[in-house]
Amino acid sequence: MKNVAVIGVGQTKFGELWDKSLRDISVEAGLLAIKDSGVEKESIKALYVGNMSAGRFAGQEHLGALIADNLGLKNVPATRCEAACASGSVAFRDAMFAVASGSIDVALVVGTEKMTDINGAGGLTTLAAAGDQEWEASIGLTFAGLYALMARRHMYDFGTTQEQLASVAVLNHKNGVKNNLAQFQMTISIEDVLNSSIIADPLRLFDCSPITDGAAAVVITSEDVAKKINNQPVYVLGSGKGTDTLALHDRKSFTEILATKLAVKKAYEQSNLSTKDINVAEVHDCFTINEIIALEDLGFVEKGKGGKFIENGKADINGEIPTNTTGGLKSCGHPVGATGIRQIVDIVKMIRGDSFNKINADYGLNLNIGGSGATAVVNIFGKEPKW
Repeated sequence: MKNVAVIGVGQTKFGELWDKSLRDISVEAGLLAIKDSGVEKESIKALYVGNMSAGRFAGQEHLGALIADNLGLKNVPATRCEAACASGSVAFRDAMFAVASGSIDVALVVGTEKMTDINGAGGLTTLAAAGDQEWEASIGLTFAGLYALMARRHMYDFGTTQEQLASVAVLNHKNGVKNNLAQFQMTISIEDVLNSSIIADPLRLFDCSPITDGAAAVVITSEDVAKKINNQPVYVLGSGKGTDTLALHDRKSFTEILATKLAVKKAYEQSNLSTKDINVAEVHDCFTINEIIALEDLGFVEKGKGGKFIENGKADINGEIPTNTTGGLKSCGHPVGATGIRQIVDIVKMIRGDSFNKINADYGLNLNIGGSGATAVVNIFGKEPKW
């Protein structure tokens, strides 16, 4: 297996992009990553696209061919990857393994989603399809409802409070204020969260990530190619993927995501690193409870103590494990197919030392979750190659 490096990154503005199409944002992100990498288009040997549901959101399927065509990647093999909200990271892993195997030297990965071209009810129906359609969605159980069940059980088992949930949203909005690509660049207070409308008790409006348009992209190469054409490669040190039951009611516990535990175990084994080595983490906060559970499942804090950990400032930029330091899904927005790649873009920038938040990390980790936890992907990145 060859060492794999990320040598180029790009991201569109996230938000309600009424004047841009799915095609527009995908091409924009791809071109930004190619320009950042320094490679010529002709060097790209494969395209991977992470996307959850362009057919339902935007009426467009066959995204691999569409994006390859519009990027000018003539006759380049193009593949779309789908795993609900983890689609971006799944696409990244597939591209990474293609490069690591030696079958190709350079790949482009684009994560993209255009979610605002249908009405709100249509968007909720589409997102609900990432759960068990027969046993959850058909009876009206939304994703907010599923995560509300997880939150309520966490509160019952461990004493997690509404204020601790709110502290997640407050932290991530604070981190996103200076992120010019974020959907929301505003601070909020605990009181703002607690006074916002109930979506699915105990989750309120400000406990929930928004509906978002956006795209992000990365160029990855083998180590030898990276050293020839780029002076600041960031290496993939470990990558793990876990899968659990699609339906929440079939799981052993509502307060952990087994897929995350499986994924991070594999990533740590591959990288020969552990939680104490990680300097910064981007985790999946589609709802505030998910960030609490994520920090627990990744091993940064003991099970049941994630809420207090965040409330006490230990996930702040200057805390024990700076988390979602560019705003997370809550502030950046959550164009579901793009989120995993956006997380990777932000981690790479922090390791390169050119992030707006001035963090310069040796090791960073991203956790991207699909659905209510049926899929989880963890990637670990560093400044030096593994071998």
